[in-house]
Amino acid sequence: MLNKYARAFFTRVLTPFAALLIRLRVSPDAVTLIGTVGVMAGALAFYPRGEFFWGTVVITLFVFSDLVDGNMARQLGRTSRWGAFLDSTLDRVADAAIFSAIALWYAGDGDNLVLCAATLFCLASGQVVSYTKARGESIGLPVAVNGLVERAERLVITLVCAGLAGWERTFDVPRIGVLLPVALWVVAVGSAITLVQRVVTVRRESAEAEAAAPRQQGSGHS
Repeated sequence: MLNKYARAFFTRVLTPFAALLIRLRVSPDAVTLIGTVGVMAGALAFYPRGEFFWGTVVITLFVFSDLVDGNMARQLGRTSRWGAFLDSTLDRVADAAIFSAIALWYAGDGDNLVLCAATLFCLASGQVVSYTKARGESIGLPVAVNGLVERAERLVITLVCAGLAGWERTFDVPRIGVLLPVALWVVAVGSAITLVQRVVTVRRESAEAEAAAPRQQGSGHS
């Protein structure tokens, strides 16, 4: 849902900025790299110290590069397999940095190994969810399902709740810190459901493809 509606909205909003970067001779690949480095720096510099509000502010500023680089490539007419590969790969790196930084907080001063484990599950399941779709498509299947919690949902839920949870420490708002644990459990459960949805879809589509193959061979001999 977020990919369908929010991405279209922000693409329109960010188009002038993308055009400006093109005029400044900045390449889409450079924007992808800078955005990923910014997300990693924001997460790893702030989150392990419990500074969730400012960390989220920094991450959010750079996470929009994921929309800007694609916008630039389309304006330049340079959409390519390499650009798609680089973007997808660095998305995984950025996601890993965010959840690893949260896990470091709970393993350290946050002092909650259960939430540390939940965060690590969010990290691992998110990577596997992305892999199932990529692997299914690589063997020729459409993988015609998105699932309950895709990358956009994982990021929005986690970043919004992490930023709000940070108000407890930064602005002395009481008890709002509970939003981050809630977000992590929601993302963990949602990612598990999404993983099951995609595995079931790939199993069904592979069975259908294998059943169709003999019929196609038979029709070719007739």
